[in-house]
Amino acid sequence: MDFDLPDELIALREMAGQFVAENVTPHARTWEREGGYPDSLVASLGAQGFLGVLIPEEHGGGGGSYLTLAVILEELAKGDGGLALAVEAHNALACKHILYAGSDAQRARFLPALAGGEHLGCWCLTEPNAGSDAAALSTLATKDGDEWVLNGSKQFITNGRRAGAFVVMARTAPDKGRAGISAFIVERGAPGLTLGSQEDKLGMRSSDTVAVHLEDVRVGGDQLLGTPDGAFDDVKDVLEGGRIMISAVSLGLAAAAVERSVAYANEREAFGKPIIEHELVGARLADMVTHLEAARLLVYRSAVRIDEGRETPRGSAVTKLFTSEMATKVCMDAIQVHGGYGYLKEYDVERYMRDAKLCEIGEGTSEILRVVIGRSLRQRD
Repeated sequence: MDFDLPDELIALREMAGQFVAENVTPHARTWEREGGYPDSLVASLGAQGFLGVLIPEEHGGGGGSYLTLAVILEELAKGDGGLALAVEAHNALACKHILYAGSDAQRARFLPALAGGEHLGCWCLTEPNAGSDAAALSTLATKDGDEWVLNGSKQFITNGRRAGAFVVMARTAPDKGRAGISAFIVERGAPGLTLGSQEDKLGMRSSDTVAVHLEDVRVGGDQLLGTPDGAFDDVKDVLEGGRIMISAVSLGLAAAAVERSVAYANEREAFGKPIIEHELVGARLADMVTHLEAARLLVYRSAVRIDEGRETPRGSAVTKLFTSEMATKVCMDAIQVHGGYGYLKEYDVERYMRDAKLCEIGEGTSEILRVVIGRSLRQRD
């Protein structure tokens, strides 16, 4: 059992860290204030290979693993949580669903542009009245000859404003419950596809989040993703990987908070010595580091397991639950270490805290994850 990253992933982490230091961190406060990063950054992310991590080489991607993506997301989140969230949703949700359930023709048609950074992908599951209860979605897709007609609204869609490909879950057999849900690929510019205004969020503000409305949107039969009425199981499988990858985003935010706090505690003096030498400050930092290291082991273990086809819903739920709640706690502690300065935007740790809170909600709330874990513990005859 080897707990160290292989040399190629260590080199990738260093490359990603350098990219973030040069292209992300210096601009993160501006992007948050303005509510988004420049469109040109999407092409840069594609050129770096960050948008096609899981996509095979024959479709323009890197043919990498979930562990590869986790390493990249951790580094991106250190610079800007919103950007990391955008890359996570693109790779682990939209691209993965097409890769997982798509036909050869669909993969060849959509994945190269997504991998190369021509545009981002988004995954449209959540609705105004269907969040954690995904089986309750009300968006409808009805068959009309060789086409499908989609009607409904999606809410809280990451990358919706920039997306070129929308993976949309819709009900195709209303009387079958979760067994009557299908997935479709809708292209940007499709008549009847409209976007809401950008949501004014607490954190992750550089990541665009919008409502997506579909009014008589027509798609061809070749844009049905997977089997008719069979998308619910695909959604569960995609979400399992997504939960592990959003955990990697949490990891990066917590790591940035720890790094900033340790540096500040070594520089800031009180009562004649650096505050890190005061026992209670040192103890708080020790707890922060301990929780971070434990979370990193969980994330890397789950990433390896899903790459090997061995991860379980319980395993991914445990990883996300611990890591997301750890990140919020560590970022709160970072504010405390900084004292009054931690409450100022100038010192960034308050931004990490606001960004981290989203990770306890998206892709499975902490409450739902506890339900998943609890159900796995029940003993049945």
